[in-house]
Amino acid sequence: MEQRALPSSISGARSFGSNGDDDGNGAILLPGSEVEDFFENAAVSLHLVSNDGTILRANRAELDLLGYAPEEYIGRNIREFHADPATIDEILDRLSRREHLQNYRARLRARDGSIRWVEITSNARSAGGRMINTRCITIDVTEKVKAEDLLREQEQRVALTYDSAGVGIVEADAEGRLLRVNGHLCYLLGRTKEELIGRPVFDWTYPADVEADRAKYRQQVAGEIKSYTIEKRFVRKDGSLFWAVVTSSSVLDESGQFRYAVRVQHDVSERKEIEAALARRAEEQAALHQLTEMLQHSLTREDVYEAALEAIQRGLRCQRASILLLEGGIMKFVAWRGLSDPYRAAVEGHSPWSVEDRDPQPISVSDVEQAELSNSLKQAIRTEGIGAACFIPINEGGRLLGKFMAYFDEPHDCSGEEIEVARTIARQLGFGLERVRAQKAAQRLAAIVESSHDAIVSKDLKGIVSTWNGGAERLFGYTAAEMVGRPITTIIPEDRVGEEPLILGRIGNGELVDHFETVRRRKDGTLVDISLTISPVRDASGRIVGASKIARDISDKKATEEQIQDSERRLKDLLAAIPAAIYTTDRDGKITYFNEAAVQLAGRTPEIGTDEWCVTWKLFWPDGTPLPHDQCPMAISLREGRPIRGYEAVAERPDGTRVPFIPYPTPMRDAAGNVTGAINMLVDVSERKHAETQQRILLDELNHRVKNNMMMLKSLLSVAARTSKSPEARTVLDEASKRVAAMAAAQRVLYDTPDAVNFGAEPFLGAVCETAKQMFPPAVELVCEADAIQLPNDIAMPLALIINELLINAVKYGLPGNGQGIIRVSIKRSRGDISLAVEDEGPGFELSSVRSSSSGLRLVEGLVRQIGGAFEVSRHPSRCTVTFSQQSEESGLAPKSIDT
Repeated sequence: MEQRALPSSISGARSFGSNGDDDGNGAILLPGSEVEDFFENAAVSLHLVSNDGTILRANRAELDLLGYAPEEYIGRNIREFHADPATIDEILDRLSRREHLQNYRARLRARDGSIRWVEITSNARSAGGRMINTRCITIDVTEKVKAEDLLREQEQRVALTYDSAGVGIVEADAEGRLLRVNGHLCYLLGRTKEELIGRPVFDWTYPADVEADRAKYRQQVAGEIKSYTIEKRFVRKDGSLFWAVVTSSSVLDESGQFRYAVRVQHDVSERKEIEAALARRAEEQAALHQLTEMLQHSLTREDVYEAALEAIQRGLRCQRASILLLEGGIMKFVAWRGLSDPYRAAVEGHSPWSVEDRDPQPISVSDVEQAELSNSLKQAIRTEGIGAACFIPINEGGRLLGKFMAYFDEPHDCSGEEIEVARTIARQLGFGLERVRAQKAAQRLAAIVESSHDAIVSKDLKGIVSTWNGGAERLFGYTAAEMVGRPITTIIPEDRVGEEPLILGRIGNGELVDHFETVRRRKDGTLVDISLTISPVRDASGRIVGASKIARDISDKKATEEQIQDSERRLKDLLAAIPAAIYTTDRDGKITYFNEAAVQLAGRTPEIGTDEWCVTWKLFWPDGTPLPHDQCPMAISLREGRPIRGYEAVAERPDGTRVPFIPYPTPMRDAAGNVTGAINMLVDVSERKHAETQQRILLDELNHRVKNNMMMLKSLLSVAARTSKSPEARTVLDEASKRVAAMAAAQRVLYDTPDAVNFGAEPFLGAVCETAKQMFPPAVELVCEADAIQLPNDIAMPLALIINELLINAVKYGLPGNGQGIIRVSIKRSRGDISLAVEDEGPGFELSSVRSSSSGLRLVEGLVRQIGGAFEVSRHPSRCTVTFSQQSEESGLAPKSIDT
């Protein structure tokens, strides 16, 4: 049934049943009843709505809520005032199903266009099972909704902030189990929220840090502390670590009891890395400062090594270290820590740089197993347990001194900062080694200066003495205390004071004053001859700040020079008085001196310093062949550094006359044995040549007569032997004939020998053997051999007879029955003596058994005694040996040839 809208003011009210159904008799109006007043003036908004949504009645509070006049509101459909059609439709639908609505929230449009949030409490009035109208209480909750929206916004903002915070935030219960985690903590741990919530926060704490955190948390849960802050390490899902500062704060209930903890984790890994880096830098700086301090007090190379090894291990945090230096171009260990003998033996000598490298760079092997090394070297390193190594060159003054090695047990990639620290250590090490070397050199220099017999003095550019050694004290008589700080002119005689400004001027120009001979005055007033060597002294910038002076006492030298000059004068006077031509040259052959006899022989005056090798004008060999001056005996003597003897030459004067002479060039040497020149004496042999010519004529005549006489004697003996009827006489005469023939052969050799006192063994033996062979059967072969020996003429005849007798004996008794065989004859040197040996192929003999029956052997023994020798006979082989000790000379050179 359609209902009409009721006016807002009525004269009575209707009563309602408790179940919402009419009692069947209709409403009972109670004019002026309290119900009417209650409805109209209630503090809450009330309205009645028909089953089709028409507003039947609304009280004043309802109208005031929305700002409508009664005629603008009552009688209109409630849907017009709802902002959300779906909402009113759902309300009416639910009421039509007799549902009771309690605080159903909806939005209504006010007259001014604003939206009011309300909560509707309503039930339906029905009749016959059909809804007639609804009774509604409307509560304005606009402000409440706004507050709720604000709260919700704040909560969302908090939640967004919670999840977006740059720190890890968790809520944990009393057991430490995670109740809530934000996204950043998930990011830090590398885990999802599902993996974290419900698990104790200590599960992802580094084991070493768990107990300290857990103990603090127990105190917090017990209420002993409200919050605490701790630094600890967390373990990520991938196993890596990060440092965090954890602040844990308690959230309490109304009674002050612990509900949960809010824990904020600030990732401080970067700070920790910075702190670790700063700690490393501090440790590195401390290591470098300690190294510098230790090097300042290092006295030996071992001190330097120990300081460097400590700095290497401390500054680079390596487990082992070593130092190797170049020795003969090879890297050798000089100091080490933690290295075995087999390892050092295996790797010593290996170097990544060559000695010529000018700027060698550090080399880092971060992982030995991955490095390109030889198998043997890698095996040695692996056996030593080395995981990584760093090679750092040690340089000083642009040259490679060696290297140091830093060894790591595990693979390690040296950072740029570590390389710079290593470079600094290497520079300090190189400086330390050079400093020790310089200290030792300075000490040696100081010791040398102090122990030197020479006076060594230093002075500034004003001539003020700054050092004065013991040699100066001994030479000049002043002590160091007396001279240091005084001018050097203290020891300069008055007539030589002008030398000092000149010396200082040259020193100021950077010149060296070398071997300046002068005179100085001793403390006792006596003068001393000295030789000065003065050098500029420079400071570190190269500026000349003074002079170093070495003074040597040359008094003895001066006296010796005067003696030498006197000796030279006497020698020149002596050479001038000698009638033979004498001249001298320097080592290059330039004429330096000649006497008057040399002028007479050469027929010219030589030019000193210009003429070379000889004072003569032209030279010839005795046979007339030209002899160049640079090939004359004097030139040969200078080139070979030995005296030349046994030569003759002919000098041609400018006027064409020629003079035969014999030169005697002899090298002159200094104390060290070096050739400094030569002296030559030319002996004029013109008169001797004339005498030799006459002598040769006489000798030719004499030789002719002796040879004729011997041949006549041999012929007479041969004729007598043939005509003699006595066999014994024939034998004696035949042997005598052979002996004369041997003597004739010796005579020929002596005559043909140009030497007047000696003869050659080789031609002599050949002549005697050739003469003897003519008397032997043709089948007898003589093999003659002689060394190039000169023998004295007075043994020629005895020796020829000895050879003749031994050959006759060998032919008689030393050949087989067929008369054939070889007989060997030799004259050789044997241990300083001369040995004559005759050897045949016979059985040999005992000298004692045949001596009495052999006149020939007795003759041999007599002749051997005559020449002062010894006679021996051996049977195996069959040999007769004569040994004699006679002075002999090697054969000379041919007159026209000089063996160079």
